[in-house]
Formats: sequence, structure tokens, C-alpha cells
Amino acid sequence: MPPLIELQEISFTYPGAARPILDQVSIGLHEQQRIGLIGPNGCGKTTLFHVIVGLLTPRAGSLFFRGRPVRDEKGFRELRREVGLLFQDADDQLFSPTVLEDVAFGPLNLGASPAKAREMALHTLNELGLADLEKRITHQLSGGEKKLVSLATILAMQPKALLLDEPTNNLDPATRARLIQILSGLDLALVTISHDWDFLAETSRDIYAMDQGRVAQCDKSCLHVHRHAHPYGGHPHQHEDGEGDK
Repeated sequence: MPPLIELQEISFTYPGAARPILDQVSIGLHEQQRIGLIGPNGCGKTTLFHVIVGLLTPRAGSLFFRGRPVRDEKGFRELRREVGLLFQDADDQLFSPTVLEDVAFGPLNLGASPAKAREMALHTLNELGLADLEKRITHQLSGGEKKLVSLATILAMQPKALLLDEPTNNLDPATRARLIQILSGLDLALVTISHDWDFLAETSRDIYAMDQGRVAQCDKSCLHVHRHAHPYGGHPHQHEDGEGDK
């Protein structure tokens, strides 16, 4: 059975750049596979996601969805019906006046009737424990609430795969834990970009590293949950070299 998504020797260069940000990248995502994607800032991870969903057009290479080449907007529309992208900044994802309208927008865009879209949105919010937010004004939500509602806007469309771009950025510990709980209960394929190794350890099975425009799979033994206790508690902190994962 072919991968759900497959990239073959994809290359992309931003206008005016001296070198490609993606250099003959080949990677596949199978049904229910869970990939963590790591790499330094600016190495092309987000660019890779934008190529997959058709926001950017590569200068070389091929993209396949369920074994079929994706070459035009019609093909990307079919792909985006089953592959959802969670942007790094929730404010890039949310644009409707209320939470319910934002979550219902995806089903409406896919052809559901207003009544059906509302039903799907309410069901999704209830499943995620967000039913109390349905009438809230979106731009007045907290950062963590916006992130979870952004995820709800994608899940309401019943995708088969999620592309998550730094999903734990600026989340408080409780919202981060809730996000892990939600993702762990989903029967979906995932690709997660993150610098949060503990988060990847709990949500990913395969780890790929990206650098110099290339992607390579890592040894699974490099990933583990890092548990410790010290005066910093749950607050953001750094470790000195030799003191565990950063």
C-alpha cells in the first residue's frame, strides 16, 4: 500500500537565496505513522510543511498523495481534505468572530450543510473538552485556548493526518499536557515539528532530523522522556552541557 504522503527529491529555493532550503528531500508518511521532525531554526522544516499542503511550489521533485501525483490545485484540494496543517501561530489559523464559527468553517468549506457543519463543530469541541468555549470571541481567548481551538478547526474536518508546527510553543504545562492527551487518543498519522524532545517522546514513534536542506531518519534510541525535578519546576529553563537533553 503506498504512503499517505510521499515526497521524492523535493527541492525549493526562496527568491534571492544562495542555496536551496530543501535539497532533494525524500520522505514518506504512512497511515497512522507518527513522525517527529527536528532540526535547527531556519533549516526548512516549516517550508517542508508548506510544500506538502501546496502553499509553496517546489522547483524540482514530486509529491504523491495516496500514490497519485499532486501537480495542481485540484490535487492539493484533495490532499487538504485529509491532511490538516496546524500553524505555529494560532492567530494565523483563527479568523471567525466566535469559536463555533471557526470550528464549523472547515466542514462548511468541504461541502457540509450549515446544520451539519454546526453539528460536526459541536461534536469536535465536546470531544476535546472545549464545549464551554463555543460562544467565546476567538481573539479574546488565551494563547493555550487558541492552540486547542486551532486543533479543533482541523479535527472537525475528520482528517487522516496532521502536520503540527511547533505545537507546544508558549503553552503552559497544563495545556501542553492536555495537548499530549488529545494527540495520544487520535487514530491519525502525525508529523510534528518541535524542539520539545519530551513532547516528541510522548507523541512520536519515528524521528527524522533536518539540516542543510536534507532529511534523515534518526536512531529511535535518541528519543526518550526527560524527567527531573529542581527549583525551576515547570518554568522554561536551560541545561548546561552534559546535563541531559536541551
